[in-house]
Amino acid sequence: MSGRLGTLTALYVTQYLGIGFITVGLTAILRDGGTSLDTLALLQVVGLIWPIKFLWAPILDRYGSRHRGHYRSWLLVLQGGMVLALLALLPFSRPAAELGPVIAVCAAYVLLSATQDIAVDAVAVRMLAETARGTGNGIQVAASYLGNLLGGGACVLVYDRYGWLPAVGLLAALTAVGLLVVWRFREPARADRVARVGAAYRALLSVFGQPGCRWWTFGVVPLVYVGAGMAYALVTPALVDAGWSLGRIGVVTGVVTSAPAILAGLAAGLGIGRFGRSGMLVTGGAALALSTVGLLPLMYGRAPLGGTIVALCCFLAAYTVANVVLYTVNMDYSRPAVGGTDFTVLSSFGLICSFVAASIGLAAADRLGYPVVAVSSIVLVAAGVALGVAHRRRFPRPTRPGGAPVDDLARPAVGGLANAS
Repeated sequence: MSGRLGTLTALYVTQYLGIGFITVGLTAILRDGGTSLDTLALLQVVGLIWPIKFLWAPILDRYGSRHRGHYRSWLLVLQGGMVLALLALLPFSRPAAELGPVIAVCAAYVLLSATQDIAVDAVAVRMLAETARGTGNGIQVAASYLGNLLGGGACVLVYDRYGWLPAVGLLAALTAVGLLVVWRFREPARADRVARVGAAYRALLSVFGQPGCRWWTFGVVPLVYVGAGMAYALVTPALVDAGWSLGRIGVVTGVVTSAPAILAGLAAGLGIGRFGRSGMLVTGGAALALSTVGLLPLMYGRAPLGGTIVALCCFLAAYTVANVVLYTVNMDYSRPAVGGTDFTVLSSFGLICSFVAASIGLAAADRLGYPVVAVSSIVLVAAGVALGVAHRRRFPRPTRPGGAPVDDLARPAVGGLANAS
């Protein structure tokens, strides 16, 4: 199991390196080069590829090499493509002056990274036993912050000291580590290959037919994500209103808060194994409520450096704990034969909720003020946690149609989705 978790760690971290660089590091570099905020907003649009990746997830579940490993064959191509996409940025030593090609390369990288995430999630669904899913998803969430820290922080420091070529070269070299990991990885043989691509696409909807899945996906997930997302969406504008510079905001929200979030993700994964999904959901929800209260001085316009950093670190750490629980239950509902599709569609819905939450939070704050929205977010999170605990009591262990437990990886999925090969 330690070898499997090590493989997943390397793949999750390397896929987020470029994402962190694009969303944080490259944004800072371009802004330093005089790029307008309106133009920088276009760079952030490429991130919308991630919430819609479920549209092509069934293709990865259906097609794959028997000889090289079903998902490993995808990972070899995608991980190598990510390295090549980063290397393609090397000629643009003045990215602000060549913005069109730079954004095109970044969009290609994000597409490759999002697709790689489908394959890695599918591997995780198949390899992780029920007791290890919390740890696996803790690693996944922590990896996103570590990638942000390295890609958005370390590479910018290298750029500031040594220039564009060393910074991008370092990013490509770190990403290439994942390619070596994939090359050494030996994927277990599949006995539940999906018979037709149409059957794989039907999994986009059939996943919700499992007992309790609709309750979880359309009840618990939106309440928690919208509640937490509304509060987090207020942070940046509130910091600006409080007089913080854009540089300080970027460093604090993009780098400083990542370290405790990484630790929180790993701790939440271990905590799920010890205290269960419900226990960690309550812990994360309570921490989110308390940390949102800690943000209220900021919402009223008071933002001393030390106290604000502590409040933001606590909030992001609490959100990370809740996020790990949500991801773990999503994996519980992911069937091995279509693990890439199931986990992707369930997690994509959470991403969509986060995008919606940002819009709702900012629009409501414009009319009602920051404090009212922050308190409302606490109510939504509390409702989501209460609904989640009720869900876990009624459906303590998600099962596939027919009664087979979701962690029974030796059996093919039922309901016409799989065909022994």
